[in-house]
Amino acid sequence: MSHPVEAEAFLKDKATSKWHDETLWFVRDKRDKVSKTVPEWEELRELASQIKDNVLSQLEVYLEAFEKNAVANGIQVHWAKDAQEHNEIVLEILKNKKCEAIVKSKSILTEECHLNPFLEKNGIEVVDTDLGERIVQFLNQPPSHIVLPAIHLKKGQISDIFHEKLQTEKGNDDPTYLTQAARVHLRGKFLGAKVAVTGVNFGVAETGEFVVCTNEGNADMGVHLADVHIACMGIEKIIPKREHLGVFLRLLARSATGQSITNYNSHFRSPAVGKEIHLILVDNGRTAQLGREKFRNSLKCIRCGACMNTCPIYRRSGGFSYKSTVPGPIGSILSPGIDLQKHSSLPFASTLCGSCTDVCPVKINIHEQLYEWRQEITKSQSALNGKSIAMKIANGIFSVPFAYHISGAMMRGALKILPESVTYSGLNTWGKGRDLPELPKESFRNWYEKNRK
Repeated sequence: MSHPVEAEAFLKDKATSKWHDETLWFVRDKRDKVSKTVPEWEELRELASQIKDNVLSQLEVYLEAFEKNAVANGIQVHWAKDAQEHNEIVLEILKNKKCEAIVKSKSILTEECHLNPFLEKNGIEVVDTDLGERIVQFLNQPPSHIVLPAIHLKKGQISDIFHEKLQTEKGNDDPTYLTQAARVHLRGKFLGAKVAVTGVNFGVAETGEFVVCTNEGNADMGVHLADVHIACMGIEKIIPKREHLGVFLRLLARSATGQSITNYNSHFRSPAVGKEIHLILVDNGRTAQLGREKFRNSLKCIRCGACMNTCPIYRRSGGFSYKSTVPGPIGSILSPGIDLQKHSSLPFASTLCGSCTDVCPVKINIHEQLYEWRQEITKSQSALNGKSIAMKIANGIFSVPFAYHISGAMMRGALKILPESVTYSGLNTWGKGRDLPELPKESFRNWYEKNRK
């Protein structure tokens, strides 16, 4: 997988790439405006970061306390070391309940574990109930953004999808009309489901409860109608006390979409009479990331997507170009830890401008970790390639003043006479999307020698 190659494919549609860029910047701008209405915004970010530091420093203590309290509340707790074990636990619960169809609210963890295709291969129908997730599910696509799953699609395209799948009026792209059609479609799925699957935004060690945040209420609808609730939670989602929720909930929605609060923040502490709650605690590489001192801060992530909305690379290249469950800057830190060879190009998909770090609600030093991954990847790639050869040649030229002087003069002369077919050949990847600047008549060195007096 090569991010530059995938991004090039996305950029071929200039209108869509421009619209994608502007739309996400609009969301980033909303985040900036709403954060400025909270005088203690920076103090909240610092407090959230410190709480997460405390959690990561003694994660096993908080996880054991969380499990103990959850079990005491009547929740059945399962542990999964990886995606395969997580999926098998879910399937076993469904088989025990003789369940052939589930409703699922948006869960990045289940996307990470590829739960949908796993269950479908085993004869289970999976219906994603988040509107954006349902749209991309109709297309057999993964989400392109962790908060805005269908941000890569325009309303006209969604209208066409709904016309095909839900028999809506052809050409009617009114958002209210399309949303109502989705509600009617999903209502029957909710009413017929025995089991509902959700993700988890926060697990509270102190009380053994967990919190699920949605804007559409689809998690609540699924869970309250079903007899069994399966909640899938990454082990890093722990916070120590319920009072800490006030910090994170104030940060989450503002950072994600510019809202003051998520519409539904649902607390699950114990199952209703006659019902069951199964909570699956998933590692899937998180312990390994915790052991990487330079990268453990990435586990603070609360999946708000703010770093994606601000990133000039993500906005212009689209989520699918990353080929990972979590795209964008934070995904470019997390994904190499799971599969370094597959995702080795992602840390280089960044300008290192630091905007991602500036907007992160828990102060993850994202751009610094991207730079650290670049060092690790470069060290691991001992074989020569085009870029490494070019850098060795450049090093030889830049380290010898005479060679630098002569090569500069030669290039200035050559660029004046070479045809564009040569200047903008496949060797000049920089020139694919931009023109070379106008050549100066002389080098700075020559100018300085004439004018230094």
